[in-house]
Amino acid sequence: MTEPVRGLLRPRGLALVATMSLAATLALAGPAAGAAAASAATLTIGIVQRADDDRLDPARVALAYPGQPGGRARDGVDVAIEESRFALAAAGLQVQVTLRDAASAQEAAEQLRQMDQGGAAAALLDLPAAWIAPAVSSMHTLPLINVGESAEAARQLGCSANLFHTLPSDRMRADAVAQALLARKWTRVLLVHGPGAQDAARLALAQAALKRYGLKQVAARPFRLSADPREREQANPLLLTAPAAVGGDYDVVWAVDSDGEFARTLPYRLALPRPVVGDAGLTAQAWAPHFERYGAPQLARRFARAAQRPMTGHDWAAYIAAKALLQAALEPSGAPTSARLGAALGRPDFTLDGFKGVRLSFRAWDHQLRQPLLLTDGVGVIGTAPVEGVLHPKNVLDTLGTDAPESPCRSAP
Repeated sequence: MTEPVRGLLRPRGLALVATMSLAATLALAGPAAGAAAASAATLTIGIVQRADDDRLDPARVALAYPGQPGGRARDGVDVAIEESRFALAAAGLQVQVTLRDAASAQEAAEQLRQMDQGGAAAALLDLPAAWIAPAVSSMHTLPLINVGESAEAARQLGCSANLFHTLPSDRMRADAVAQALLARKWTRVLLVHGPGAQDAARLALAQAALKRYGLKQVAARPFRLSADPREREQANPLLLTAPAAVGGDYDVVWAVDSDGEFARTLPYRLALPRPVVGDAGLTAQAWAPHFERYGAPQLARRFARAAQRPMTGHDWAAYIAAKALLQAALEPSGAPTSARLGAALGRPDFTLDGFKGVRLSFRAWDHQLRQPLLLTDGVGVIGTAPVEGVLHPKNVLDTLGTDAPESPCRSAP
């Protein structure tokens, strides 16, 4: 059974297969066009996503927590394909998107094996960090692009040659926030963090970013989402941020909240009149629908028309991943095979336009996409990172995230 989706037919079910091609146009053009379509090359792109993604619960999506997805990766992929339709027609290349749901790491690995056997040239992964490792270990030749997981652990999976990342890492976002604080001379930082393991990992990255840019940690205070009177000191922002409780004054509060629910209650509820950054207030994102430079408004409008919602950082990561694969496939060097696409993505001279004002490329060591991050309060874009004045001996974009000398990957130049 199928349902119409923005002019396409998208099948329903666990294994969803959709074809974004020029078939309709060619059919209207007549028998000659039909013959050309029959001989056209086909690029098959897979998407493996979580079967039941609690991040996309409608009540949660409606709250629009900063840094959280607003919909499926497929929406960004569709926009990238639509943008390339004329180049694809000129090259005689059809694009097929194969969409699979996975309920476990093992199922994700199996779906990838089936895609590889079915002729897919590459696959996008919207999976938890713990699921990515088995997927990578089961697939050594198919280029895989992580578009949904920001954890550092996903970028250190044995430095896999076929795994790339377009979503900014947690460390990149932490470095961007620290640079913004440095530029504003907000040097005394109060950290408040959640109780989970992911919060602990991201707290360590925030602390490392403070050290990297010479900022001072006033205190690190744990919070709890709780109505228990015995935990009111950790649940009440006024008590949590009281100068007497944290050991003195501070310039800014940095919220580390992977869930997002507590962080959204912090602005304007602190013991002192101070700004909030991190996971509320001023945040560092891959994308913001209010960005007004470098052609970004046109991309934001195209996406909003197609998906009927604003474009998030996760959407941009899926969009630029698909754009990278299409650009590699359109290079005049043969059929769009896995080997050719993987080689293209890894080349130092392979660059992309991501509507951020600079050319983007994948790092040689961890295959993270270099990119500026947008500093936004959710209403407008306040600035970008790297901030002006931050320097690097080779590429200033490498001041965000793990640089070559710090990487465990020995392939770093």
